[in-house]
Amino acid sequence: MALTPETLPRHELNGLPVRVVESTDDSRVGIAGRVVIETTKTLSIEIRDDGESRVVTVPKSGSTFEFAITDDAADSAKGSGTASKLADTQPASSADSDGTESAGEGAAYVTVDGSRLLSRPARRTETNGDSPWQLD
Repeated sequence: MALTPETLPRHELNGLPVRVVESTDDSRVGIAGRVVIETTKTLSIEIRDDGESRVVTVPKSGSTFEFAITDDAADSAKGSGTASKLADTQPASSADSDGTESAGEGAAYVTVDGSRLLSRPARRTETNGDSPWQLD
């Protein structure tokens, strides 16, 4: 199954660029980086500040995430994605000032309520059986 805006909740999230766009904890809004660990109830996001990196754990419940899908998936499904809720904060180039890669023009932005991701990652990405996340 190809990674598209419609199928993103069924895919592996590790490595995807992500930004927290809404949260019950206002201090988490705006956290941006790459997903490095996904558990049943949390996403761990690697953030790079001034060349230093750190990992912040954000609960899925009570949060809304914006994922940037790049490469072929973004090109083929750009119309299916949504405009970035934080478009005015997106960098103009494909690399930030600290050299880290960021989503740019070739990306589709997909906003997902964290409650849709509440499950064991291995169970959510199953392709057979009676998975409630399975596409018909």
